[in-house]
Amino acid sequence: MKFDLDSISIEEGCRDTSLARRVVSAADAVPVRYVADGRAAALPESEVADSFGNGKRRLVIMRRRTPFLMACPAGSAEFACCGYLVLTLASNCPMDCSYCFLQEYLADNPGFQIYANYPDAFAELDKLSASAPNRQFRVGTGELADSLAMDSITGISADLVEYFASRKNLTLELKTKTGEIDNLLKLDPRGRVLVSWTLSPPRVSETMEHGTASPADRIAAARRVLDAGYRVAFHLDPIVAYEDAESDYVNMVDELFSSIPPAKISFISMGTLRMTPGLRAAARRRFPADAMLLGEDVLAPDGRYRAFAPIRLRLYKILAEKFKKAGAEVPAYLCMEPSSVHERVFNRPAPAPSVAGERLAIR
Repeated sequence: MKFDLDSISIEEGCRDTSLARRVVSAADAVPVRYVADGRAAALPESEVADSFGNGKRRLVIMRRRTPFLMACPAGSAEFACCGYLVLTLASNCPMDCSYCFLQEYLADNPGFQIYANYPDAFAELDKLSASAPNRQFRVGTGELADSLAMDSITGISADLVEYFASRKNLTLELKTKTGEIDNLLKLDPRGRVLVSWTLSPPRVSETMEHGTASPADRIAAARRVLDAGYRVAFHLDPIVAYEDAESDYVNMVDELFSSIPPAKISFISMGTLRMTPGLRAAARRRFPADAMLLGEDVLAPDGRYRAFAPIRLRLYKILAEKFKKAGAEVPAYLCMEPSSVHERVFNRPAPAPSVAGERLAIR
């Protein structure tokens, strides 16, 4: 996949880093400038109508000034949490999904940032690993950015896979909507790296997931990395409720299982479309022709617009039953749903976050 860039800004202190050299060499046709502080280069440009969309094409290589490792920002006492930890190596994404929460989250800081001091994150991971050597942790890089979208020019995956391959209690999750796996196929993950894809039916992907690989291409990429020794997982998130959603999602899962044996899938997560009022307004403003954003929804107790609870529950239950009867039951969990919904879907209480985190790390 090829993503267009309008410019590359490199913080002066990062000029001689390996990341900056790799990017400049690989993107030699893109104008490069050097700036004193990358944070200023990542701010919105006031003269453009769509500053968030514009920010996706302005790559900023800079130093991260806050910790790389944090708890998943979606985690909350009001939701059943999966124990996921986030490693923030970049911010924003060259793809443009109409439902993406980054439209609101990064509205004041939309430049596509990649952090040149990412090797400093390994010290944080070492500390985490040593803090509980008998506990398994799942750490992912796909929360504020796609894990692999620019890997063909950054090469960051090679350093990550090499690091995690030698750690006995850390599992890396690379989450993506791309087919950017060429660098991964050259590496030996030693069972410590999991590659996951967000999956949507073609109707949702074509309408909402702009610039991404097709669902069929994502499944094909997953098959290739599975054969290369990686673990694989899938995120059905967001599940969008529309007239033919049930049949479309079931057919998509059938296609997935025809290519990837259910026993080889580490887990599948599910979450329905949810939007804060601010995100809903931003998405509808940026994508006025997207009918998928105009479905019936209700303002839920958590302050997000969601499909009506009976609709959500029906979609979850149909898919959960599909996973259960797949021949080898596929572990599944819900994202950003309360424990009560988890129990109604799976007929059992949601596990504690630490327990869920360990189960998903070792599966």
